[in-house]
Amino acid sequence: MADYYDILGVGRTADEKEIRQAYRRLARQHHPDVNPGDEEAAERFKSINVAYEVLSDAEKKAKYDRYGHQWQHAEQFEQQGGPEFSQFFRGGDGRSGGFSFSGGGGSLSDLLGGLGGFMNMGGMGERMRRPPAEVRAEVTLEEADAGTTRLVTQPDGRRLEVKIPAGIADGGKVHIAAGSESGGEFNLVVSVLPHRRFERDGDDLRTTVDVPLLDAVLGGTVKVKTLRGQIELTLPAATQNGRRFRLAGQGMARLNDPEGRGNLYAVVNVTLPTELTDEQRRLFEQLRDAESGMRD
Repeated sequence: MADYYDILGVGRTADEKEIRQAYRRLARQHHPDVNPGDEEAAERFKSINVAYEVLSDAEKKAKYDRYGHQWQHAEQFEQQGGPEFSQFFRGGDGRSGGFSFSGGGGSLSDLLGGLGGFMNMGGMGERMRRPPAEVRAEVTLEEADAGTTRLVTQPDGRRLEVKIPAGIADGGKVHIAAGSESGGEFNLVVSVLPHRRFERDGDDLRTTVDVPLLDAVLGGTVKVKTLRGQIELTLPAATQNGRRFRLAGQGMARLNDPEGRGNLYAVVNVTLPTELTDEQRRLFEQLRDAESGMRD
């Protein structure tokens, strides 16, 4: 299994910003919409999302740095076995304690069972509890905003429709307890797909709005697309390129808050004309002459 840092192309000392930037760049490059029918790109896209889910979460990242790909399970042993057991898993490079737990080398329980009865120290085997299984699902940003459902395959192979709440974040989990419809306890881990128009930061969104040159100079109105339709943005005269406008309440739904929404930040991108008529050129020349006269 590839190292998550290698998948995102960052070093093990990469900070949150570097990890996020690498994810966004790779996600856009390998997004299924950009590579229709390309199974290799689709698999790569899934791997990128899994790696980002772990490395973008400070707690998960710390566990991964300590235990490698066994980070979800090894902590359970550490909690039960104390610092000596933690040291057993922790290798010199912090990846997997120098042991491989995949492939043909036997299961983790087989490995520990041969360590002179180490598994039975202090009744640890009886007290150890396996964490819930994880099932993954992908949703669009629009679905994450409005809430949706997914028909998923449970660990026991049965199908179950799971409700995904509005406002769920990338990497968010929906816990399913064991019951009559569920074959057993599990967590549905949600990956929110990148969006071509919006970038998400918590409950807030960011988008770029193209503004014609004359509207930026003289002022005017432009239409801004949101997740739920279009609204008009009024621009003051002499609006500068890159200026950011906050559109309150036009961002993402807030998780567990039916009335709350984040903000949408619209960043102005002033567009220049690609061709000029003779009259337009004459008027721009007059404007330039007037500007020169004011500077003199």
